Amino acid sequence: MKKIWSILLVVSMVVSLLPSKLVSAASGDATFNYGEALQKAIMFYEFQRSGDLPDNKRDNWRADSGLTDGSDVGLDLTGGWYDAGDHVKFNLPMAYTQTMLAWSVYEDRDALEESGQLSYMLDDIKWVSDYLMKCHPEPNVFYYQVGDGGLDHSWWGPAEVMQMKRPSYKVDLSNPGSAVVGEAAAALASASVIFKDTDPTYAATCLKHAKELFTFADTTKSDKGYTAADGYYNSWSGFYDELSWSGVWLYIATGDKAYLNKAEGYVANWGTEPQSTTISYKWAQNWDDVHNGACLLLAELTNKAIYKDAIEMHLDYWTTGYNGNRVNYTPKGLAWLSEWGSLRYATTTAFLAGVYSDWSGCTASKVDTYRNFAKQQINYALGSTGRSFEVGFGTNSPEHPHHRTAHSSWADSQTVPTNHRHTIYGALVGGPGKDDSYTDSIANYVNNEIACDYNAGFVGALTKMYKWYGGTPIANFTAIEEKTNDEFFVEAGVNATGPNFIEIKALLNNRSGWPAKVGDKLSFKYFIDISEAVKNGYTASDLTISTNYNSGATVSKLLPWDEANNIYYVNVDFTGTKIYPGGQSAYRKEIQFRIAGPISTSFWDNKNDFSFTDISNVSSGNVVKTTYIPVYDAGVKVYGNEPGTAEPSSTISKTTATFDKYASNQEDISLDIALNGNTFNGIKNGTVSLVKGTDYTVTGDVVTILKSYLEKQEVGTTRLTFDFSGGADPTLVVTITDTTPSASINPTTVTFDKNPEKLQDVSITVTPNGYTLDSVKNGTASLVLGTDYIVSDNTVILSKDYLAQQATGKLNLNFDFSGGNDSTLTITIIDSSVVVAGNLRVQMFNGNTASSTNGIAPKIKLYNTGTTDINLSDCKLRYYYTIDGEKDQSFWCDWSSTGSGNVTGTFVKMNTVKEGADNYLEIGFTTAAGTLAAGQSIEIQARFSKADWTNYTQTGDYSFDGTSTNYVDATKVTAYVLGSLVWGIEP
Repeated sequence: MKKIWSILLVVSMVVSLLPSKLVSAASGDATFNYGEALQKAIMFYEFQRSGDLPDNKRDNWRADSGLTDGSDVGLDLTGGWYDAGDHVKFNLPMAYTQTMLAWSVYEDRDALEESGQLSYMLDDIKWVSDYLMKCHPEPNVFYYQVGDGGLDHSWWGPAEVMQMKRPSYKVDLSNPGSAVVGEAAAALASASVIFKDTDPTYAATCLKHAKELFTFADTTKSDKGYTAADGYYNSWSGFYDELSWSGVWLYIATGDKAYLNKAEGYVANWGTEPQSTTISYKWAQNWDDVHNGACLLLAELTNKAIYKDAIEMHLDYWTTGYNGNRVNYTPKGLAWLSEWGSLRYATTTAFLAGVYSDWSGCTASKVDTYRNFAKQQINYALGSTGRSFEVGFGTNSPEHPHHRTAHSSWADSQTVPTNHRHTIYGALVGGPGKDDSYTDSIANYVNNEIACDYNAGFVGALTKMYKWYGGTPIANFTAIEEKTNDEFFVEAGVNATGPNFIEIKALLNNRSGWPAKVGDKLSFKYFIDISEAVKNGYTASDLTISTNYNSGATVSKLLPWDEANNIYYVNVDFTGTKIYPGGQSAYRKEIQFRIAGPISTSFWDNKNDFSFTDISNVSSGNVVKTTYIPVYDAGVKVYGNEPGTAEPSSTISKTTATFDKYASNQEDISLDIALNGNTFNGIKNGTVSLVKGTDYTVTGDVVTILKSYLEKQEVGTTRLTFDFSGGADPTLVVTITDTTPSASINPTTVTFDKNPEKLQDVSITVTPNGYTLDSVKNGTASLVLGTDYIVSDNTVILSKDYLAQQATGKLNLNFDFSGGNDSTLTITIIDSSVVVAGNLRVQMFNGNTASSTNGIAPKIKLYNTGTTDINLSDCKLRYYYTIDGEKDQSFWCDWSSTGSGNVTGTFVKMNTVKEGADNYLEIGFTTAAGTLAAGQSIEIQARFSKADWTNYTQTGDYSFDGTSTNYVDATKVTAYVLGSLVWGIEP
């Protein structure tokens, strides 16, 4: 077998060197189970889901996440997919991916149904189409991104425990984004096509949004407002390809030739090969440039030579070559276009080749060429070279993809744990270099990241492989995993002991991963035996508990466990403190507590204490993991052992529940009780007993908490204790929410210019939803009705005279309504009449706005406002801060439009301490950075930390901006050209 493989490999290498030949599918293809590969590639999208996950999910390591997405703009923008190994929802690649999956259903629905994967595929598509429609609340408004790339990329942890801000970004008529809006129109039009027969009502809803989005994109023809994705998913190809692409899908959905005419009308605006009028054919279908897909569909729909010739030029370039040009091939046969996602391009082109070769209009002599190419490229991805590039499939598949949630670090580190805790089945990694080199490393984001768009064409091509060659999906396949580590536990040691005391150092850990969760109701018990105290005439009340160091716990007095045998415990309760797998200071919380007998006594004995068992020889600040200190979540034991109890405890069937105060959503909460020999005495909320028959009912073993009682509780957490005659009393924790519709305002963000020549009142539209506007407040001060603002019907007009009196920067005005939630209007106040000397302008926001942080992350845009170019190596920028404990520091440029390697950072200790500043970071540029052209800008995403990762306190730092989430003028960041100050105010 080895000899045969060697011969085939040599043949493959030789053939790949011949530009006029195709690497034939017969020249070394292995036989793969295309059904399994397809099944897993589709499942991948389930792992990328954001939002409220369905009950029928097929894994046990993903859970709800991003549940507040859109709340910053008063919308529900939950759902959709996380983009790649990060947690931003970028709608351009997401909509593209959904369209490609729908195209596969459109082409090969029968094959997907035969394989048993159609329902999963449709669920994946609907997950995104539902989200895209949420992003389109008005005909000419589209929210194109949720999450900030800089904030998101600065943290490495699972999606379920994200804590960073997740701003929502939109385009509208004033600031349009035709590419992303056009792609969303294509996605929803394609969804309407594939759901038309099975769910015509849903299909019609998708189509309505698709039409409105197409009109929006087609009317504006601009990407002016599409800015938040800069540096991640810029629309390099422009928007005309998306307009053709969406026009084609709308024509397929409606049969309306107006859309076909639109699609064809923009062909003249597609990209061309340099110095020619030939439609571009040397790249690939991808999230940015979809003209090849549009071209193929137009060929099928019109049978016109212009489209047939163009798509065959493209496919010829990828196979046998066209006009002496052919895409590069690796020695082992991968058609290699680019190092970023090399397999993404090859497998997507394989899909197009499969679709076109299945069409009767394909040139007959090329059908086998295109099909062989598709098969050979897919086989490369599945392992024809000896290793698979699809996670969880085949031989030697990737085990360390660059993916935060699959890795599931609790320490905000790519090296902790050593191996991924989860297998993200079906993910296609980026792929090898042009020499077939590949390193399966989590840090190798170039070759080893995974992304929604990487799998888009891959799934379509695998569907073709299954259609042509068959395969067997795994029956009832799931991703239910065995846990590989304890998720909650205590590490403890002895700080000090004496004749009358013991002092314990304990670390409560949350390393959850199945799924990861934020623990804000965690506690542990430390058990002791006080027999020696009793023997000497003392009781538990004579022993005292004190704390030395406490990071958020409430520590009880000694409580009885088995009073007859003198067993007591200290309850250390971190309820209200978030402990989550999100970093060194997040996943574990420390407590140091002392249990002491009366002064001058010497009867103390630790050896008989249950919780002392593992820590008797652990001292000097050291700790060990111990099972003798049990951990509880909302009162339910999740780890460790307890000493024997004198009597059995009763239990309740659920310990957590949710109640919505919104009248339409109110439901009673029912649960079962198991008495275990005890009797049920009643329910208490704190010290107040609920009234049986009025607040709750009991029928057999079922207790029902009535909604009439629950609706009276405040939003937040209500803890109901079930009182039984013996044993421990369990607690039901009810999360009280209120989704009752509130009044709203539009817009929620505006800009006001104090320039006397530009003063204008600000008009805000109020949607009252049955409530009345009581007042408008600036902090605690109410604006004066009739002077500072007036109300006309549902419009509030803020006086320019009032706003002109406010300071530049962010101003938050609270709209106080008679009921529901109040609304906040954020006004960015500028003064364009203030001229700053020089020809540089600096804008900035902080990527990390926590008051205490181990990493300061200024995001900076530098503008040349002059008329001549500036050498960047002549420019310096200074960010001022307080170091809060002098240590060595490290600087990183995470990304820059001028090249991260061309950005330098130097730390300078100031000779004279100023208010808010004793140090500054000076950012400079190498000569390789080149020039900053007149009227242009560059972006720098910087970050710096102390060598020992101790925290800075950012609050009060001179250059710190804790309110802005996008670029604003930063006069407290200074800029210099050849040493002369040209922007900003030094401290």
